[in-house]
Amino acid sequence: MEKKIFALKYRPQKFQDLIGQEIMSQTITNAIKLGKTPNAYLLTGIRGVGKTTTARLIAKALNCKKFSEGEECKDENCHCKEINESNHIDVLEMDAASKTGIDDIRELIENSKYSPTSAKFKIFIIDEVHMLSKQAFNGLLKTLEEPPPSLKFILATTEVRKIPVTILSRCQRFDLKRVSVDQLCNHLKNISIKEKGNISDDALKLIAKVSEGSVRDSISLLDRALISQTIKKDNTIEEKDVREMLGLADRSKVILLFKEVLSGQENEALRYLKELINDGLDAKNFLNDVLEILYLFSRSISLGPIEKDMSISESEKEMVDEYSKNIDMQDIALFWQLTIKTIDDLRLVGNENLTLEMYIVQLVHLKNFDTKKEIVKDFGQEGDQKNLPEKKLINDDVSDNISNKTQNQLKSTNQIKTSPLKNLINQNEKDKIEIISFQDLIKKANTEKEIELKYDLERNVKLVSFNKGKIDISFNEKLNKNFIKNLSEKLLEWTGDRWIISLSKNNEAKSVYEKKLENKNNKLEEFKNSQTSKEIESAFPDAKLTNVEKDKFND
Repeated sequence: MEKKIFALKYRPQKFQDLIGQEIMSQTITNAIKLGKTPNAYLLTGIRGVGKTTTARLIAKALNCKKFSEGEECKDENCHCKEINESNHIDVLEMDAASKTGIDDIRELIENSKYSPTSAKFKIFIIDEVHMLSKQAFNGLLKTLEEPPPSLKFILATTEVRKIPVTILSRCQRFDLKRVSVDQLCNHLKNISIKEKGNISDDALKLIAKVSEGSVRDSISLLDRALISQTIKKDNTIEEKDVREMLGLADRSKVILLFKEVLSGQENEALRYLKELINDGLDAKNFLNDVLEILYLFSRSISLGPIEKDMSISESEKEMVDEYSKNIDMQDIALFWQLTIKTIDDLRLVGNENLTLEMYIVQLVHLKNFDTKKEIVKDFGQEGDQKNLPEKKLINDDVSDNISNKTQNQLKSTNQIKTSPLKNLINQNEKDKIEIISFQDLIKKANTEKEIELKYDLERNVKLVSFNKGKIDISFNEKLNKNFIKNLSEKLLEWTGDRWIISLSKNNEAKSVYEKKLENKNNKLEEFKNSQTSKEIESAFPDAKLTNVEKDKFND
């Protein structure tokens, strides 16, 4: 008999088995008991948190002959058994990732006209619904709005922002949360006990953390770890075994590497890096670990000693608290930018190990670069000194202490280089402004006649997050190659402060222009579906609606 993989074997069979979704489960079960169920459910969340499983549980609960909130149905003659096995004639599952067109939806709509064969409700489960085409969504719209009493839709998606608002407004939405590390650890421990696996708590914590809130991912990793235990016949799976399995760096070694970086010991830092590479280091995972350590450094500096946390051991916590005394927030900001840039560089460079070595060399040079020495002997009145930053980063006026090669590499980040010092000195306090939003930035660019910059901000830049002093963006291929450099200089000129502009891989973000266009199309679509539009079409069959504008005189 073939053994099931853990992800299937331990798939929840009742609402109470869902990990970390207690509120949602209670709301749905109460609605089913009261008979107040919506025509369409929309389940959202990251991969592996239980969207498809929840959809099947809803389908079972709606059609179960003896639905009980906390009990799994054991009736052999009930619909639940066939739904569990995914072969019930009245519960149809559709993968929108492979069936995206209008023809697929037409077939579904045609099928929806018929009453259930044996169950109380006919249920359509559409997974990855955001993959449907625009025409398919339009075809589904009317059926979602006024379905037959015996028909229910359950939609599941990881990209809720890609679903038209007209669809969203016709669904009852439930957001499935990421599962906490604590909950995942307890769940994994229970499974390992049932499977008679021998795995340490630290190893389980690491698996839970790497899974990033996904139950399915964590169970799959546990399955993989216990398989390796079976093969090796070892006693206990430790954290180091899981790190080796996943290609993760030993975090203690990464922290020790940073100790050498902060001390300016380039050779020792490279030695630790070579040890990690020999241990099977994955370059991207290593850089993500570095980002996490930088975060821990910043947390230690800002909030004092790190509190007990499941994501970090006691010895690692002590190391971070100790070494954070040798670094300040400005160093952390620079290291963070350089790390993000190096992650992007990995896609372009064939030899990852050389990229990492160059990255460590740059970190050491950045830390060793003496920015606190006197850079200008006489720069005006004493009161002007307050306009100077405490640290000058890589500047054209200074830098005999760093090689030209390293300097050029650092400048390529376009975040480290500042405007000439004299621009800061001559700037009057009254000329400085406060920019508190992305729209403020666009308005300022327009006011200052920075037409090219304004165009890029509206058309080619996709805002991920905006905070005072820090902007996270993604961009398209049309962005000016000098955009980040120009924006950094202008922000310094306008506000008197240096801003961090970081690049994100968030593909969901949209430009200002795209948002305006999307809003326009949504309004157009809503009007097309309105009674007024239908009356106009009847009166003028050859007319074509191309735009919808507000009456400016009636605003």
